[in-house]
Amino acid sequence: MGGRSGWLLWPWSRKDPAHSERTPLIPKYLLSLSNLLFSALGLAVLCLGLWGLVTKQSFAQERIAALGTDPMLLLLALGLLLSVLCLSGCVGALRENVCLLRCFSAAVLALMAAQVLAAIVAFGLRGQMEGYLRAGMLAAMARYRDDLDLRFLADEVQAGLQCCGADDYRDWEVNIYFNCSAPGVLACGVPASCCVAPLENGSVWNSQCGAGALRLDEFSAQSVVFLGGCLGGASRWVERNTGAVATAWMVLLGAQILTLFTATRLLDTIQWHRADSRRLSRRS
Repeated sequence: MGGRSGWLLWPWSRKDPAHSERTPLIPKYLLSLSNLLFSALGLAVLCLGLWGLVTKQSFAQERIAALGTDPMLLLLALGLLLSVLCLSGCVGALRENVCLLRCFSAAVLALMAAQVLAAIVAFGLRGQMEGYLRAGMLAAMARYRDDLDLRFLADEVQAGLQCCGADDYRDWEVNIYFNCSAPGVLACGVPASCCVAPLENGSVWNSQCGAGALRLDEFSAQSVVFLGGCLGGASRWVERNTGAVATAWMVLLGAQILTLFTATRLLDTIQWHRADSRRLSRRS
């Protein structure tokens, strides 16, 4: 058989006992298997996010106002999106469901368009994006002692980028525990992840290494904590790794393009064969 579906004939297709038309085997089961794996990943991420929110009692009345800044909410949304999208692709390919395959293809296309648009907006509105990032980081810093997930993220970013605060180390005054007007041992200090040498004697973690850092001038503080903020550190990291970031983004986009191509070709072939079968049935 030639024509429109010739690309799927051998070894790509066989006679499906459930239908009178030929079904494309390799694209069908490749799409089903890959989406099944990502569905499992999405469900795992969804469960992790839900578990985190429930464990921290984020839905409690006194904490519901801070739910929007909870990083577990991002995991929950990401897991839900990934699992629903990939399940529709898996079931649609496996059952040769035209409606599900159309929804899956449209969703992948919309996701690709959103990524390209986000990249263009991020590049064109760098100043405003920096403002949003600054506001988000300051909000996370304000809740540093109240949310273990935000504390973990802030510590990882500061230790990894060797930075402190959003713009500089004095930003930690936004936290009521580190503010110089606060009582207690944390007053006028910064987290240990800001410290130049957080390990005491090279092996023991010193959680109080940043104590009193906000009382020091910059010359004295530079030997104790990192002075530069994480916004500048992140910008420098992106500049140093532009090639790797661009490559990763292109690989991700390429995988989505390949998925979309496979899904649309599978959908096109199923529709063509079913229309061809109906024409043959009418003739007979």
